Amino acid sequence: MNTTREGRPQAEGRAAFGANIVLIGMPGVGKSTVGVVLAKRMGYAFVDSDLLIQAREGRLLHELIEAHGIDGFARIENEVNASIDAERAVIATGGSAVYGAQAMAHLRAIGTVVYLYLPCEALADRLGDLNERGVAIRPGQTLPELFAERAPLYETYADVTIDCRRKQIRDIVEEIAREGKIKY
Repeated sequence: MNTTREGRPQAEGRAAFGANIVLIGMPGVGKSTVGVVLAKRMGYAFVDSDLLIQAREGRLLHELIEAHGIDGFARIENEVNASIDAERAVIATGGSAVYGAQAMAHLRAIGTVVYLYLPCEALADRLGDLNERGVAIRPGQTLPELFAERAPLYETYADVTIDCRRKQIRDIVEEIAREGKIKY
């Protein structure tokens, strides 16, 4: 079931999307993959905030985490996400974007935030080495602990939640596109 930020079912025909669609969710849920396909489907540009971070800093995400630590990386990510200037774009954020209050306020102001949800068990099957992937996870922290920490933040920031269980990429894209049929 898809819901609004307030937890109510998404109303049929409601003006769901603003100028941009911002995808949030755990690493491995498919934000970048869904984002590219959704952008093509809707005729929007595609922005991957992880790639913006890497381009600005000249390093891979896991190198930034190694060099600056989790907190330093979070500051960089917050700065980059808070400076995204896009119109009619699908913006795929990194899984840790929700730690940046300034960035999330900005992203909510420029678009509709869509939380792509998968349960932790399904994510574990998709993810390889979390550190090599550039996942902002503290030493000794497990994926279930990270999931439990982030899930409430995703729910807080989401305008729309899409349950991605047992769905193909094309099904998720069509569901998001249907939610955004009527634009302001």
